[in-house]
This record gives sequence, C-alpha cells and structure tokens, in this order.
Amino acid sequence: MADVARLAGVSHQTVSRVVNGQTNLRPETRERVLRAIDQLGYRPNTAARSLVTRRSGTIGVIGSRSGFWGPSTVHRAIQAAGRDAGYFVSSVNVQMQTRDEFVDAMDHLRDQHVEGIVLIAANDDAVDAARAHAGRGVPVVVVEGDDAKAEWTVGVDQVAGAAAGTRHLVDLGHERILHVSGPSAWTEARARLAGYRHAMYDAGLPPLLHVEGDWSARSGFEAGRQIAARDDVTAVFCANDQMALGLLRSLSEAGRSVPDDISVVGFDDIPEAAYLIPPLTTVRQDFDAVGRRAIQILRSAIDGEGSPERLIEPELVVRASTHEPRERGETPR
Repeated sequence: MADVARLAGVSHQTVSRVVNGQTNLRPETRERVLRAIDQLGYRPNTAARSLVTRRSGTIGVIGSRSGFWGPSTVHRAIQAAGRDAGYFVSSVNVQMQTRDEFVDAMDHLRDQHVEGIVLIAANDDAVDAARAHAGRGVPVVVVEGDDAKAEWTVGVDQVAGAAAGTRHLVDLGHERILHVSGPSAWTEARARLAGYRHAMYDAGLPPLLHVEGDWSARSGFEAGRQIAARDDVTAVFCANDQMALGLLRSLSEAGRSVPDDISVVGFDDIPEAAYLIPPLTTVRQDFDAVGRRAIQILRSAIDGEGSPERLIEPELVVRASTHEPRERGETPR
C-alpha cells in the first residue's frame, strides 16, 4: 500500500479509502490510485482488512445440484454480480434441497464469516430455513421466495408472467386452456398457477384442473400423454420450458399437431426454445437482472438500508407454437 501511495503521489490513508470503497474522494484522485494499483499489481490483504473494518468482503451463495437451466443461470449471474460489486463469492450446492441441508449450508458459510447469503431455491424448505436463520447477524436473500414469509426476496414477477402467457392464449381465442404446473411445494409453481387462474377468471373462463409435473421434460411428456387423449383442450400453458419440451414430444407421438390441434406456451425462454419444433412461445425471465438485483438487495440488507424493488418484469416471446384454435372439422394448415 505504501508503494501505491508513492506512485500515485497520495497518502497511505487515501489509498486505504480507495481500497475500502469510500466515496469522499475527488474522481481524479481515485483514478490515479486505481492506475497505480493496476500498474503494481497490488492486492489488499483481506484478512488484515477484515480485522480493521470487521467486514470480510465475502458473501455466500447456496444453489442446488439439480442442473435446471433457470437456477443454474441465476447462480452464475449472482456470482458475476457479486464479484462486480467487489465481493469474494463462496458457493455451496445442496443435493436434496431439504431444510436441514439449507441450514447446514448456511452454518458452513457463517463459519467463513460471510457478510450475507443468497439462497437460490424457491421451495418451502428454503424459505423456512431462511426464516430460522433470521436474527443471527447474517442476512439471507431468497431468490424467488415467498415475500410474505421471507424478509428479503428477489425474483421475476411470476404471477404476471403466467398471466401474460395465459392471456396470450385467451386473446388468440382459446377457451379450454390447461395448465401443467410445477411441484406444489415450490413458490414459483404456486405463483405461476395463480397467474394462470387470474387470467382465466379475468376472461370469464373456468380454469381446468391442472396437471402437476416436477419441472422435468419427463413429467411434461407424461402430462402430454394425458392431454393427447382429450379432445376438449385446445391450448396448454406449461410452468417451464423443459416440461413444454416433453409435452411437444408426447403430442407429436400421439399424432396431435402443435399449434394446429393444440397451442403450447412455456416459461423461462431456455436457449433451445427458439429451435424446438415448432419454436416455442414462452415467457422470458431476465436471469442476469435477477442476479444483479439479488446483490443490490443483499448489500442493502448488510448495510441496514431499505430494500430496492424486488420484482423484475417478465417478457412474453411469441413464436410458432401458438395459433388461434382450429374449428372442429377444419383442415389443418
């Protein structure tokens, strides 16, 4: 640090203020110090700094080993946003996503003296673990958590996204729209089911009894077998794209054309969605924005400030898997 101060022509205290992120400096002074740091390859001694500031500069992220595209993408986005904010990021992945696993993971991170934790698992066990951890000095932000149960949450407006996907089908003229939901223990699944129902009720249409999946393409395929055997369903809103992918395969094997016989809407906009047969209409989640917002909220929690807006608006992406319903007896296009 003394070498940096000599090269930049400033005091040791000025270098310390730059390194510790203080803002009461002239921009040209800060830039001169940063150039000297870069030129000398200086790296702060984080252990020594934490003793002085009583802050470790480290945050924890708890994810899962599920491999689902959404949570994995959010995890990477949070890691990148944390590093951009100047934190070291320590990650833990859990296998079964149970309450005990989440509690153990949070205790492990607390032993590393993290300043805060982001928990990426939108199920009831994750929310319960976060609530149990409240008041222990380390704030926990739950991604896609239930804001009625968790103090700090962040995510895409799932209800609005599901309503937009369902409303798109209603606007095309569909009345018999079925929902393939995610597992009921997941807050995202319940929110998307609620959005579907809101859109149906707003249109004066009765929601159909939904089919519950487990987020996997396999469960979408099994749901498709049930739906293909029915002649009263003209459209399906799937709670994620993986289940929609399995549904498309099942309908195709049963000889049901998409969108001529049945229109399909997914949720997430996975990279493959535009290249399915047919290309999938879906609700896009901005996972990079979720990662950045999660870090903003965590910093606010660490600093004892008010929380920024937690919800991020989704976007409907219309592709070829949706069309107005075909009249009975009408020849497919």
